[in-house]
Formats: sequence, C-alpha cells, structure tokens
Amino acid sequence: MKIDPSIFKDYDIRAVVDEQLDNEGVERLAQGFATQFKPQVVAIGRDMRTSGQAWFAALAKGFNSQSVDVIDLGMMTTDMAPYAAANLDVDLAIMITASHNPPQYNGFKVTLRGGTQSVSGETGFYALRDLVTSDHKFNSASKFGRISHADILEDWRDHVLSLIDASHIKPLRVVVDAGNGMAGTTFPKVAEKLPLDVIPLYFEPDGTFPNHLANPLLPETHPVIINTIKEKKADLGIMFDGDGDRMFLFDENGRFLSGTLTTAMVAAQLLEKYPGSAVLYNAICGRIVPETIVKNGGQPTRVRVGYSIIKQVMEEKDAIFAGEHSGHYFFRENYGSDSGMVAALTVMELMSKQKKSLSKLVAEYDKYPSNPEMNFNVANKDEMMKAVAKHFKDAANIDWLDGVSIWYQNWWANVRPSNTQPVLRLNVEADNEQILQEKTNQLVTFIISRGGTKAEE
Repeated sequence: MKIDPSIFKDYDIRAVVDEQLDNEGVERLAQGFATQFKPQVVAIGRDMRTSGQAWFAALAKGFNSQSVDVIDLGMMTTDMAPYAAANLDVDLAIMITASHNPPQYNGFKVTLRGGTQSVSGETGFYALRDLVTSDHKFNSASKFGRISHADILEDWRDHVLSLIDASHIKPLRVVVDAGNGMAGTTFPKVAEKLPLDVIPLYFEPDGTFPNHLANPLLPETHPVIINTIKEKKADLGIMFDGDGDRMFLFDENGRFLSGTLTTAMVAAQLLEKYPGSAVLYNAICGRIVPETIVKNGGQPTRVRVGYSIIKQVMEEKDAIFAGEHSGHYFFRENYGSDSGMVAALTVMELMSKQKKSLSKLVAEYDKYPSNPEMNFNVANKDEMMKAVAKHFKDAANIDWLDGVSIWYQNWWANVRPSNTQPVLRLNVEADNEQILQEKTNQLVTFIISRGGTKAEE
C-alpha cells in the first residue's frame, strides 16, 4: 500500500498514480474520511483520467466498509461537485481529479454538505494525512454501505443557466477546446439552450490527452484554437482545463486573454446586477481588477491564492464574485464555488448586451501589460522570497499576503510558493512593455544568480 504524505496539499490531494498513491491507499483514504468526518452518504464523481474508475471503486469499497453509502455520479466536471453537495442529501461530495496535471496524476477535491465549504489542509487534509499514514487500524462495520447512481448533468445545466439572463445572449460563433477533458460533455448540454454555433475541438474525453495537455496556460496548447478562430471567423474561443472548472478566453482575433482581464469583465457585469457588492481578487491579479471594482461601485478585497481560502472569505464578506489570475472564477450564487462555465456564459452575456466584439470589450480593461507566470526551482523558497524583499527594499510598499509582493509607482511583482508544485512563481506587471521587460529580466537574473533555475508549469 502506498500513501505518500506529500500528496496532501493546502486545498486538495494530488498524486502520481501507483507511485505515490495506489488503490489500497485510496481505500484507506476513504476509511480515514469516514472516521474523520463521520458521513452517512457520500457522492463521488470523477473526470476522464484513466485511473478514475479504479479509484472510484477503491473509494467506494473503503466507505462501504465503514457503513457509508456512496452515490456514483459518474464522469463530470469539478464545478458540478458543489452543486451535488448542495442539492443531494449527502455529507460529502468528492471529485476524483488532478485538474490540469499530466496523465500520470490523479487526486481528490472534497466539498462538505451545502456546497459552500471545501476541505483544505487546515480543515481536514493534514489531519487525514496523519491518520492514514499512522498504524491506525480501521475495523470493518457489521453492516456494509450501498452504492447507488445519480445523473445530475441536466439539473446542473439548468442551475448554471439560471445565473445569467440567457435571453440576452445573441447568436455567437464559438470555438471551444475541451482538451479531451470533461467540458466536452458539459458544454454541448449547455449550448442546447443557447443560440450558439459551437465549433468543437477535442470534445472526446480521453485521459491520455492525445492532442495536448488540458492546461490552457501552456502556450503550446494554443495554436489550433487560434487558427480555428481565424479560419471560421468565430466571435470568440473558450479553452477549458481537464476537469472543466478553469477557463480562458480568446478574442475574435485569436488573442489569449489573461485571467485578470476576464476577472475585470465579469466583475463589471455582476456589479451591474448586484451594485455595491464585495468582490474578491487574488494577490496576482493585475491592478485593473481593483480599479474596475471601485469604478463600478463595488468593494474590492485582495486575498491569497487558493480554492478553500477564497471560498471562506467569500462567505465571510458575502462577496458576489471572486476572480483568480489563474482562470478560476467564483460566484456567490454558485455556492461560492468556481465555475469556468458560468464565467464564459457571463462574458457572452456581457458581449451580447453591449453589442461589442470581445476585443473591443477587452480594450476597456487592457491597460497594464504583464508577463506570463514563470516558475523557478529553488533550494529554499522562504530564503529566496526574503532575498527578493531585501533586494527591492526601496519599493513603495512590500506585503506578504501571498508570498512577497513588491510595489512601485509604475510596476509591481509577486513571488510566491506554488500550492501544487515545488516551485516559486513569478508574476510581473508594469505601466508599459519597456518597464515590464526591464523589471522581469531584473527579477529573473536575481533569482537565477541565487541558484534558482527555470521550471516548467
């Protein structure tokens, strides 16, 4: 049996299949969940990864051995899990997924009854780690749990459509790249109810990712969708990650839009519907986001990167929306959970209402150039961040909300540790391209001079 303690992260469990976590380990995890959370019924869904079915069977076996009933939700997107937790009579909703990671990975995201709270390191994963990696013996219950099945796709579809005014959406030609992930099953179901001309790319779920990795942040995944947008004269392109909760947009010219720009657009749309509301944005979103929130009468709050962290602050502040530069978009009316589908629909509603192309819509928010996020392997993350803070001690402001952020009058940067990989991530934004390149090169040179090396996503 294999359970590597390092697979337990701040807001999910993520492992190399069989190398870090095998089927017996998954079964023991379920027994640990049963002991820790004492659920009576658990709903379990999975994405298209090749290990998903075996891991479902192992989870179900572990839960059943502790007298816990299991509802098999089948293959679905991660943003369907909070809906399940809120609308089924279950104590936990577990999604078997490793998001955008390569094929050899799989993992778990866990939502509590009601859908608004997710398990994080502090609220359960680290205690679970300590329990299942100890010599604790789980005894089988005298009465085994049962397995039943439920299909929530159409009900979930109706829910996400209720979060926009679908009657406003005009006929749009949309290129959608599902990356052989789960959006290939959900987007057609949503599009049935809308006047969209959908041009599908890689809609067949395939956990081997035969065309490209289902990670929209990798530039090498972009050429096909860009070329298709131009060839088909589409109004926009949408690219999802593997489990369908993260989404990035391309305008009609094939330009990739950052999560910062999408966050600003969605914030403006929602503040029109819910004036004066609180809106959250994470520590690496660009300056246009808080500027847009204030301009539209909202209350901006900057927060740390991370799923469970954002959901917690959303509930505390009753925030209508939260956006992450990484392509996660959270909605209060969606149980405080993220949904790439809802974000895409919201932008299409905004385009339709304003009767503008996506490029013209984005132009209103496209003020500050930024670099694509860069990753670095470093020997000691804390020491490197402290060194950055010391080297740029003349900054107008330095904060440690999430890693270290250094703020100057005409540029800023953030260096933070990844929650999912053993790397430091660098983001830089400036008033113009010249300053951006100058300061990016300065930071990269500094990190490399202290032993850092560039790493892949």
